[in-house]
Amino acid sequence: MSSNRKLGRPTDARMSILKTLTTDLIWHEKIETTEARAKEVKAIADSLIALAIKEQNNFEEVDAKVVKAKLDSKGNKETELVKSKNGKEFLKVVKETKTEKRQKDKPSRLNARRKMMTKLNKVKDEDGSNIDLTNKLFNEIAPRYASRVGGYTQIIKLGQRRGDGAETVILKLI
Repeated sequence: MSSNRKLGRPTDARMSILKTLTTDLIWHEKIETTEARAKEVKAIADSLIALAIKEQNNFEEVDAKVVKAKLDSKGNKETELVKSKNGKEFLKVVKETKTEKRQKDKPSRLNARRKMMTKLNKVKDEDGSNIDLTNKLFNEIAPRYASRVGGYTQIIKLGQRRGDGAETVILKLI
């Protein structure tokens, strides 16, 4: 007997649907779908949130050297005229070295982050810049549910869909 719903799809299509729905749930915090899909996504999302809560503060602050281009008052990169070995002159960007505090994941948090990335798709916002959903799980969602022990999602039934009569629901983070 199977432990999960087949959803009438081959394995690769089913896993893709569940990955996309889970990504949308974490990103928008609310999705509308069929009841069978919602029940599968609920289990995945609850396990991801529980993992984020467990590994939430499992990192250390380290000093990292960062080499950046030096900027002038207008925000443009500063350049200097340099002579090469063969006598030709060219412009070289002036760089400066700074030390910054950064978060370094401990091994168990890094493993948790990698597990989350296997269950979530990469997402871009309207501007085309990448959104890190694992950071959203660790920094926004996990602190919100730190005092809860399970039950991070809620299924609200809407009724039957007009076309095929499938039971539709709203799945949202509480």
